[in-house]
Amino acid sequence: MSNWQQGDVIANGIRVHYYRTGAGDKPPVVLCHGFSDNGLCWPRVAQALETKYDVIMIDARGHGLSEKPETGHDAKSRAADLAGLIQALGLKQPAVIGHSMGGSTTLQAAADFPELIGRAILEDGGLFEFGPARPKQALREMFGWIYDLKAKTRDEIIAFGHAQSPTWDQVELGAWADSKLQLSLYTFESSSGPGDQEPWRQSILRVRCPMLVIFSDNDKGGMLTAATVAEAERLNPRVKSVHIGGAGHNIRREQFDAYIKTVTAFLAER
Repeated sequence: MSNWQQGDVIANGIRVHYYRTGAGDKPPVVLCHGFSDNGLCWPRVAQALETKYDVIMIDARGHGLSEKPETGHDAKSRAADLAGLIQALGLKQPAVIGHSMGGSTTLQAAADFPELIGRAILEDGGLFEFGPARPKQALREMFGWIYDLKAKTRDEIIAFGHAQSPTWDQVELGAWADSKLQLSLYTFESSSGPGDQEPWRQSILRVRCPMLVIFSDNDKGGMLTAATVAEAERLNPRVKSVHIGGAGHNIRREQFDAYIKTVTAFLAER
């Protein structure tokens, strides 16, 4: 991890920070994190992939070390940010993997910029149903846990994360704690919610690359249902899915071996 590079590009009019394991001499894979995480919240995945792939981990706008604008915290803006990063780094049709909010980013980018993305993976993300806009006070109440964590020290956040998710590998917790302290409150206070996006059924119809949806167990916290995933497959024959049991929303953190086996097999397909 100490050999990883980091840098910034101007993408879609803002400064976007990224981390990178390689130098462009291997097939590129871009990782898009979920809400309140940052680019370094993929340590085990990046380490597992870096021998065969040039792995780029992006900090979404308002997250990590990327610029924190007051507006634009929606899937279409993040997709344009991702497209700008791909173009700025000269990546040739990378695979893109997105978790949760990053899944929405990935789906939207695959729909809006089909020429830029070679294949895509959604980890319990992208195919979300969102209700009507909520007033700012309701959003502050919904995301009260963010305010609570921001009042803690880094060590206290790590301890909280371990108590909340005792099965996570310890290597996950440092970046997870840092990401909570780095998160801009604009990501939800300036909009009707972090999930604003084109309805996924419209986006999925415009996807032209192979897409894998990885979903998990709803009773453990998984957000995508089997019925929703099946509908996505019916709407677009390029979409296929894999269910990984024994995991909730953070599939890679809770069932890493099954997750990385699934991901590497999909990336290796012609």
